Amino acid sequence: MTGSRKALVALGVVVALGGIIYANLKFARQTGLEVTAEKAVRRDLQAVVTASGTIQPVRSVDVGAFSPGRVVDLQVKEGDVVKEGQFLLQVDPRSMQIQADAEEQGLATARSQLEETRKAVENAKAALAQAQSTFDRQADMFKNHLLSRADYETAKNNLDMQRATVDQAQQSLLTQDTRIKQADSQLQNAQYNLSLMRITSPIAGVITKRSVELGQMVTGSQFSPSVLVTVADMSVIRAEVEVDETDIPSVKPGQPATITIDALPDQTFKGQVTELGDSPILATGAAANARATDFKVKATLDHTIPGVRPGFTCSAAITTATRQQVLSVPIQAVTVREMVVDQTGAVVRPDAGRAGQPRRTTSTSAAPQDLLPGQTRKELEGVFVIRDGKALFVPTKIGIAGDKYFEVLSGVTEGDQIITGPFASVRTMKDGDAVKVAPASSSTGAVAKTG
Repeated sequence: MTGSRKALVALGVVVALGGIIYANLKFARQTGLEVTAEKAVRRDLQAVVTASGTIQPVRSVDVGAFSPGRVVDLQVKEGDVVKEGQFLLQVDPRSMQIQADAEEQGLATARSQLEETRKAVENAKAALAQAQSTFDRQADMFKNHLLSRADYETAKNNLDMQRATVDQAQQSLLTQDTRIKQADSQLQNAQYNLSLMRITSPIAGVITKRSVELGQMVTGSQFSPSVLVTVADMSVIRAEVEVDETDIPSVKPGQPATITIDALPDQTFKGQVTELGDSPILATGAAANARATDFKVKATLDHTIPGVRPGFTCSAAITTATRQQVLSVPIQAVTVREMVVDQTGAVVRPDAGRAGQPRRTTSTSAAPQDLLPGQTRKELEGVFVIRDGKALFVPTKIGIAGDKYFEVLSGVTEGDQIITGPFASVRTMKDGDAVKVAPASSSTGAVAKTG
């Protein structure tokens, strides 16, 4: 009797639990999965690539010493604003001054020798004229048999020697003239090298680096000058940022960019893309294999920025595409499902089938042998649309990406209710699941940020 009562109690519990489970399943079928949804509407969208980098001047010049020496005068420091041609510093000019003086003396000597050579030419020409006159007289006497052949030959040889002397003197004159030109060039070079010891600014700008102190010895040569001061023209600046290789195809010269500088918070500056690197930025050391491939992109700012310095960290938001009033869906609503498609690419959905024929297959539950001829499985990108209380997976073609929305090129109709959440539900939901819409807070946004 006692055992029968226990059995009845246990049976009652099982029946009650079964009733509860059945009631829950029936309630779930009636109510469906609770989801949030948002209508597909038209919005203005912008696709933006963001990247970080540094502020750099368009023109920067390293000023160095071309000869060794000691800095004997220094008139600038980092941060000073200088004009073109303004004095910066002086390297001890004595060695160069001595060389210039020596070249000047060499030129003076060459000019003096030139004058002596000119006088020698004149003397040689005078001696040649006298020899010519003597030879003419003796030639007449020789014709009249008044002069021996020996004296005639002597006069002729003397004339030839004087002619050779004149030719030699004239050649010496040309040689000496060439020497003067060489000496003059050497003097100009020495004077130029001397002028380089007094260093002035080649451009107007800001002293961004000074690597020398007063009294310091500097080394340098014509082929390898030592950099003492760097002058940057900050009237035109640009942001040099590193853009991921996946975003590079969408970045083009002329696209607008918004620049933010870490050192100048709460400010933004307008500019545009002016240059794209053709080669990737090469990483060195351990980071060479770990980091992604980036390319340098330069965006020139529209205006000058007081107080900005080269090397300031910055970020650039480059607008790569703009769309006006295009159909859009929330980004979080887009997912991927494996669906069964027919030979035309259309999704095959379940139906009752014709009399005596099996049901048509759908989504991931069908085994390969259950597919009908011409059908295949394919991963499709799309969204879940609520229709008749069920989640219907609709393949979509996506355009540009906005901050919160994707542009939809096909698949979705304006006004469709798009399931946006919860996140886990969107990722696990199946085509045809029953759903019900819970109140969802509306969100707006139209600025894209990718990269």
